[in-house]
Amino acid sequence: MEQVEALQPAILLLFVGIVSIVLMRSLHMSPIVGYLLAGMIIGPYGFGLIHESGTTHLLAELGVVFLLFDIGLHFSLAHLWASRRDILGLGPLQMILCTAVLATIFALTSNLSTEYAILVGAALALSSTAVAVQTLSEYDQSRCPVGQSAISVLILQDICAIFLLILASSLGVHDASLGSALAGAVAKSVMAFMAAIVLGRFVISPLFSHLSKTKREEIFTAFALLIVLATAGATGAVGLSLTLGAFLGGMIISETPFRHLVQTEMKPFRGLLLGFFFITVGMSLDTTVLVDNWMTVLLVLSVLIGTKTLLVQLSAWLMGTPLKTAIQLGFLLSQGSEFAFVLIAVPAVAGGVGPDFSSILIMAIAGSMVLTPPLVALGHWAAERMANKDLMQVLDQDVNENKGPAQVIILGMTDEGRRVVDALEAHGISYRAFDFDHQRFVNARTDGYPVAFGDLADLRLAETIEIAQAGVLVITVARYEISKELTPIVQTRYPNLRRLVSVETDEERKKFGLLGMNAVVTRSFPKGIDLAEAVLSDQAVPGHKISQWIRRQQEQAFETMSPAEVVNVPA
Repeated sequence: MEQVEALQPAILLLFVGIVSIVLMRSLHMSPIVGYLLAGMIIGPYGFGLIHESGTTHLLAELGVVFLLFDIGLHFSLAHLWASRRDILGLGPLQMILCTAVLATIFALTSNLSTEYAILVGAALALSSTAVAVQTLSEYDQSRCPVGQSAISVLILQDICAIFLLILASSLGVHDASLGSALAGAVAKSVMAFMAAIVLGRFVISPLFSHLSKTKREEIFTAFALLIVLATAGATGAVGLSLTLGAFLGGMIISETPFRHLVQTEMKPFRGLLLGFFFITVGMSLDTTVLVDNWMTVLLVLSVLIGTKTLLVQLSAWLMGTPLKTAIQLGFLLSQGSEFAFVLIAVPAVAGGVGPDFSSILIMAIAGSMVLTPPLVALGHWAAERMANKDLMQVLDQDVNENKGPAQVIILGMTDEGRRVVDALEAHGISYRAFDFDHQRFVNARTDGYPVAFGDLADLRLAETIEIAQAGVLVITVARYEISKELTPIVQTRYPNLRRLVSVETDEERKKFGLLGMNAVVTRSFPKGIDLAEAVLSDQAVPGHKISQWIRRQQEQAFETMSPAEVVNVPA
């Protein structure tokens, strides 16, 4: 009978979790909001269907453990270096400004002490990775400049969240001052990163290589579970948090070639257990406090969204980000983070903030997640309006937007064209991009690509941009008749200009080849990698660097796909 009683909370949590996902998906809202509402309904302040027990506490703790493990999986030193401008520039600037302003507001308008006002301000400065990534996917912006900048900032925020969790735990356990807790958190973080790098390179990676010879996927799943639980248990045994160990476990695996496989295997565990955590957070919310303080909730929500939107936009603008991109980033990152729930739930923080204000903060964060889709739509609309205005400018102004010689000229911001731009940006190769299609031009400008309007079939434009100074012309919109007509003129005027064109079939490749063009058939995954590889090779980029870049592109593409979509990826 005792086993049945222990099992009942898990059964109820599973049921309400499934219902929450289905309802929120039909409403196009984040499942996190549904989890919180479900917890409020079934919890002790709702219908009282479930109360906190050892089972619910363990499931909630495991949810946070797997969240930190997943964050650790995304922590890659190579990615940090590749995105250093945003991760080490925009990210820290946004965190500092938002933390300072929000902490000052709470210190002046509430009963929070300076230490807890700073912790709350820093917690609210974080943005929701789950909500932001999902929104980027809906707008197909995951790999464009807007999306890459947002993801880089979210990575920095995740790192800060780990640091804040250590800081909050240090304050609670040792009753230390903010300064000593800060120093302790820094020391622990440095030691943790060093240990993870050493273990990943010299212990875990060889073990994974040995296990891969068995060709049994369940062994990877079991070994990954062993790592996350063992590292969490190890840090807990020495007086540190379980979540720090879980992050270390993920970081250890991130430095191995098996990161993607482990991430795929662990994704269901992470989603399920994290849902349990959010439901238990909802169970802790006192609805009477929320009803009595609804004005305060709206005020905190307005301050949170307004402050973060403006300061993220300001941070991006100060870092030299184009205004269209800065506006979209401000709205995209304006919500609170799921990690803020974790920080507020830390006993030391919950005690210092108080149960009433904790409930107010949690509801404000949840409300900001609900408002993210319409806010992002507003930012996207504003960016599109600005992109349309760009189209109305004088062509010469647009053409000369990027001054100086360009090594590569790109015509057509299709998926292939964008991939080529991404490759050139990643390797510091100068380029100019053009498009003659109005909608593609507007979409590319909205997504942050520096594209000009024009058609290189007009040779006057080619003379204006000094195409003879470029080494290669990349055409992503194959127009055989136009290419055939212009080939004699191009070969006469620009004898040293190499022409690459993206085609769909071998038959097209042969036709364009007879015109002296290097035709690349689009076959590999993700789309445009073939053409980007050809352009990088033409620019004498070393083969190992090209391979590393392609591997990163494929990993990023896999991360946004469901298991069913992965199966259909071309070999």
